[in-house]
Amino acid sequence: MHLGALFIASHVLTSGSVRETARRFQLSPSTVSTAIHNLETELAMKLTERASGELVTLIASGRVLEGLAPITAAIGEFGQLSGHDSAAAETYGAWASRIPVKIVTIERFLEVADQGSINRAARRLRLGQPQLSLQLANLEKFLGGRLFERQAQGSVLTEEGRRAYQIFMAISQAWNDLKSSADERYRRTARSLRIGSIIPTGSESWVARCLGVLVSEWNLRRNNNAISLVSMTADDLREALKNGRIDVAILDTVFGLESFLHRELLKTDMVVIAPRDSTETSVADLVAGHPICMPSPRTGLGHAAMAFSYERAPDRRFRGQDITAADSLPVIVDLVANHGYVSFLGRVSALPIADKVRIVDLDVHLPMSYHVAFNHRKAAADACNVIIEAAARMTSQPVAHTVRQADIGTRETAA
Repeated sequence: MHLGALFIASHVLTSGSVRETARRFQLSPSTVSTAIHNLETELAMKLTERASGELVTLIASGRVLEGLAPITAAIGEFGQLSGHDSAAAETYGAWASRIPVKIVTIERFLEVADQGSINRAARRLRLGQPQLSLQLANLEKFLGGRLFERQAQGSVLTEEGRRAYQIFMAISQAWNDLKSSADERYRRTARSLRIGSIIPTGSESWVARCLGVLVSEWNLRRNNNAISLVSMTADDLREALKNGRIDVAILDTVFGLESFLHRELLKTDMVVIAPRDSTETSVADLVAGHPICMPSPRTGLGHAAMAFSYERAPDRRFRGQDITAADSLPVIVDLVANHGYVSFLGRVSALPIADKVRIVDLDVHLPMSYHVAFNHRKAAADACNVIIEAAARMTSQPVAHTVRQADIGTRETAA
């Protein structure tokens, strides 16, 4: 990271806007976005995200902004040292956002000052002496003044060098404080096993119970990897697995995950869930007479349900206008139980909520499968075994093929 990028990132976190920061400092939006992205990478944490085209700062950004405050204050002193007073807001911001001095250069300057010799500092830093001398020369050129007096016994700080030392020491300490927190977060993340699942229908659902068994048995075995659980939509699960944010995903389709290992978790069939006081005796009448809310067609269940509902109600008067796709199963259950909707679920998901809804069999058998997909980590394979065994016990089905360590690294095809 260089000081200009830290100054830019601090302003983005303060203003909450990439474009406003770019306009203020006469930079391209891509330059500003790169600065905030590089800071997120260095600190191993998300500080912002896009929502409806707008930048949203996350809770963690507040703590980081506090950590950047000593650095931005020191940049102001750096500006005075180099003839760019922070009181001149317009010109100062344009200058500060373009400071090319890197944190690593600052650390090397401090090492030379502490050692009192470029040669000794170069040996400690495992750098060539010419390379270190060139970096110091470029720093002096940027500041427009000498930082060291080269003497026979070594290098001694000039008056300007002593001022720079105090400024750079404040920057170095503040940056190391931020980085040490990031390093600890990274170590915790590396040790944890991140499990993602489709959003359960409720605490009584098979997904929630499988995850409960997983946590209980995992901790009893005193595994070295801590478990971290998150529930999200099937679309988000696929993306999270692809970009490494989770290690294991429980979902109803492995479409788009052919490069990952996966196993069939359990088999079931699709049913209709309807209001308990509904009187229609056929699926066609239910579909024709009620508004529909179902999982997104981007999911395996949603795709099959959408096709089935259209086939069974070809004369539906307002077909498509009152069909709502919802990626939250609790919302679907509430719409069916309390608002007169009908929907489609796997039987294994519908049975635990039989007291809230009416379950109606389809006139044709539509099989469904749930899967666990996972990455190459041995801990991920171990967790999959626990989940598969738990699902088998709950549904009284034979245990599916367990994940063997020998399987890791082998591409699997969909079950």
